[in-house]
Amino acid sequence: MPASLSQIRTTHPHLFKAFSLLPDGEEHLGRIEELDRYWEQLDHTVPDVVKDGSALPSGAALSSTYDIIYAGGTLGMLHAAVMAVRFGRKVLVFDRNTPGRSTRDWNISRQELFRLADTGVFSKEELDSVIVRKYKTGWVEFHKEDGSQKRLYMQNVLDCAVDADRLLGLAMEKVKAMKGCAVLSGTSFVRCFRFSDHVVVETADQKGNVSWFGAQVLVDVMGILSPIAMQLNRGRPQTHVCPTVGTSASGFLGVDFQTGEILASTGPAETSPGRGRQLIWEGFPAKGDEYITYLFFYDEVASPNDKSLLGLFDTYFKRLGEYKNMGPDFRVHRPVYGIIPAYFHDGFSRTREIADDRIVLLGDAASLASPLTFCGFGSMVRNLESLTAGLEAALTKGSLGKRALEKVSAYEPNVASMANLMKYMCYDSATDEPNFVNDLMNEVMVALDDLPEHYREAMFRDEMKIEELAVVMLRVAWRYPEVLKATWDKLGVEGSVGFLKNISGWALSRMKQPWW
Repeated sequence: MPASLSQIRTTHPHLFKAFSLLPDGEEHLGRIEELDRYWEQLDHTVPDVVKDGSALPSGAALSSTYDIIYAGGTLGMLHAAVMAVRFGRKVLVFDRNTPGRSTRDWNISRQELFRLADTGVFSKEELDSVIVRKYKTGWVEFHKEDGSQKRLYMQNVLDCAVDADRLLGLAMEKVKAMKGCAVLSGTSFVRCFRFSDHVVVETADQKGNVSWFGAQVLVDVMGILSPIAMQLNRGRPQTHVCPTVGTSASGFLGVDFQTGEILASTGPAETSPGRGRQLIWEGFPAKGDEYITYLFFYDEVASPNDKSLLGLFDTYFKRLGEYKNMGPDFRVHRPVYGIIPAYFHDGFSRTREIADDRIVLLGDAASLASPLTFCGFGSMVRNLESLTAGLEAALTKGSLGKRALEKVSAYEPNVASMANLMKYMCYDSATDEPNFVNDLMNEVMVALDDLPEHYREAMFRDEMKIEELAVVMLRVAWRYPEVLKATWDKLGVEGSVGFLKNISGWALSRMKQPWW
């Protein structure tokens, strides 16, 4: 049974107070608890939801058939719109909650967002309409005890606030307008059954009514809670996570609505038992007088830290005043939250399982996005053209086995290599001084400040070239020799070898061409 607000009055008093003022506070509490079940799933038996066709119940009757079925209606809606409109595919999109709605808002640069227009499905006018605010600049800053921190300014990085629900709503209307396509809400994935020439997906609505749908391929976009990802990756679909909570609120005093605060720490790491984490803030002006603030931290999945969103939300409301001044008219409009996944690929290319026969994982279910910019939206936008063209080629050729569908992937060698840098941001009280993450990242900011501006823009837009990363790393090592010991503490022999594999794979990837 989901907890009610009254049940967390004493355990999470700051969260209780804030959510009690929201008309949909109970609903959001339920969604947060749903996401927090991820931690319980890691200790449970690996799910068995991908079945052979012979296990399909004898009385199962298909309600309808499609070319593609999407389990999950958030980022998957963008992919579905292109497959339906551009390629004329008959698609079904279903979601356990409300399709076309996100629990997070998105930031991106205008030039990146407009890559969606390249698909021919979204017009530039439509994309302009989902930008609710454009900033003049943005900055990154990490706390130094003596106040000597470097505030690094950058242009064209996460400088457009996007109304996520509006963009997804546009995509959903395009899907629904296509003949033979459908979108279902309040519909959960139960399991799927694979045959040689199709897949059957079993679903259940909120009343427990079961339905079966047939398709050529199932696209899993169920996010971090995907039971398919859990099964294909033997119960460990992520190696690192970034729990993230925040609000869209109004009534802050002295905020700059022309500037995005991309990363900002206000103090050293928490070092109490079981709570060793470097908290980082983020602040982005949104529509009207609303301002979005996030609190998050990077961590290994296997660490003993409290990574629950409930606990982090309580900390957020307790410590928000350390980051922004709340005036007498301060009001929370809605909470924003999620568990951002990341994966360390111990190899020369992708090592995480993202496909099986007639099944392909996209978005957070695939965990291939950047762990530093902590959002699958940017990854989906950058790769939407190739992800849709690749799946269309597979469908046209009838090549829907595991090996073919693995190539329909948002894996980017540069992003995989950057995942190693995220490890330095995972605070460990056993090896790190309290201000270690801040000190190291401050040196990175100093190094970037001494380089041409395209270096900083490339790093924070996941566009960095291998030679550019090498320049930054050498400069940081020269200025901050302590990073060498940190490399041993954070990576060790196995991790260092893995990093070299990633870098080698990145170098070799330049010679490869798309398979289709």
